[in-house]
Amino acid sequence: MPPRLIKGFLTVGGWTLLSRILGFVRDILIARFLGTGAAAEAFFVAFSLPNMFRRFFAEGAFNMAFVPLYAKKLEAGGPDEADAFARDAVAGMVIILTLFSVLGILFMPGLVLAMASGFAEDERFTLAVIYGRIAFPYILLISLAALVSGVLNSNGRFLAAAAAPALLNVVFIAAMTVVWVRPDLWDWLEAPTQARLVGQTLTWSVPVGGLVQLGLVWGAAARAGHRLWPRHRPRMTPDLKRLLVIAAPAALAGGVVQVNLLVGRQVASYFDGAVAWLNYADRLYQLPLGVVGIAIGVVLLPDLARRVRADDRAGQRDAYSRAFEFSWLLTIPSAVALLVVPSLLVYVLFERGAFDADDTARTAIALMIYALGLPAFVLQKVLQPLYFAREDTRRPLNYAMVSLVVNAVVAVGLAPVIGWPAAALGTTFAAWAMVVLLWRGARTLGDVAKLDPRARSRGWRIILAAVLMGAVLWITAQILNPMFGGSWRGLALALLVGTGMLSYFGFAQMLGAVKMSELRGALRRQR
Repeated sequence: MPPRLIKGFLTVGGWTLLSRILGFVRDILIARFLGTGAAAEAFFVAFSLPNMFRRFFAEGAFNMAFVPLYAKKLEAGGPDEADAFARDAVAGMVIILTLFSVLGILFMPGLVLAMASGFAEDERFTLAVIYGRIAFPYILLISLAALVSGVLNSNGRFLAAAAAPALLNVVFIAAMTVVWVRPDLWDWLEAPTQARLVGQTLTWSVPVGGLVQLGLVWGAAARAGHRLWPRHRPRMTPDLKRLLVIAAPAALAGGVVQVNLLVGRQVASYFDGAVAWLNYADRLYQLPLGVVGIAIGVVLLPDLARRVRADDRAGQRDAYSRAFEFSWLLTIPSAVALLVVPSLLVYVLFERGAFDADDTARTAIALMIYALGLPAFVLQKVLQPLYFAREDTRRPLNYAMVSLVVNAVVAVGLAPVIGWPAAALGTTFAAWAMVVLLWRGARTLGDVAKLDPRARSRGWRIILAAVLMGAVLWITAQILNPMFGGSWRGLALALLVGTGMLSYFGFAQMLGAVKMSELRGALRRQR
């Protein structure tokens, strides 16, 4: 694998891991103070609004269209021409998203009902509207940060862009720590209860965190010589027209993905506590999804775009195969672990304060359902760059529309039968439907979209190693069970996780699923 690609995977994956760990600390504090009450559910819905549109604008339509175009300009015309294109994009984004943010704030009640109509005529609705209006400007800040991150990643500078997401969690944790230690400093919020105080504090932390994230990547880009502030008023250049043509189908595809999430949240909003249970479960499965999926999506797309322009078909196949191998190596054991010991993970991480045993049991159910879809969520990140690197955003849109239908049929259709778990089940079925369609569509690209013999050989070995690790985990959990019932539960979980990791990589080495010599060589080249 090219050293540039290895460096990107390791850098982005490492910082994403740190961000997800900080996210756990954040959610442990939220569970401690808010549990699954009205303030918690209102905050989760309010925070999901700018996040939903962030994925729609920044990580969806814009990023998938902007990065290949920027990478090609970088390859053909050099950094000056590419940065001129980026400045035009910044100007357009500022105008569009400022207007969109104002409209979102004005029509927040309608947005909350669209997200969670089960909140109607409930105190959760009033809180979600207040929280949503405070948090919504985050979309402008984080979308600009995503654009600048795309510039940095395309130039092989992954550090600042990878570190930025961790800063939001740092802001969250710092704010809640201050509330815990010095609640008097927040008297200006006039919150009647501690839960309301924490909820408002978290909400104000969202735009503050966005400013910090944007400041980090903007400063890194400036130090690298990329001056991205627009030098003139927004204008519709031929390059921007091309960007919009490519982005439009991607925007619709991103919208379909977000509608999938919306369907699940709507179903959950009719069951008290379900929005919070799904959110806490989401945080747990997002750890491997973030570390692997985001690392692949961020690094693979610009690399493939450059190789497509250079017509390097062998390099395209190698990059795709190694990305699959990397994702499978880390995703399959994670999914097995979440299926084997979900209750222990939720119990140790979240069960304290306002988060009780019933919340643990229900969150564990959601976690198991999400675990079944985890490989699919990550494989999408591997397959989609094959299309986006070729500026093909229409076929992913068509596939996303099919996944939307699958999600709606499963979530809405099964909700009267099995209740709130239907929301998670719909998300999982939709993810696998999307993977099947992306894989079938990619076959038209020829050999560049076929796994090489090494990847195919190691795929089944990775699965076998993960299954064996699952058996070790189950046995170890039975042995450590007395420790989980006492004050040593944190140590017990650490021992369980450590045993699982050691056994998995031991089995993987023994079966030939991975070679330690390759990992050591990759680390040496990365340094």
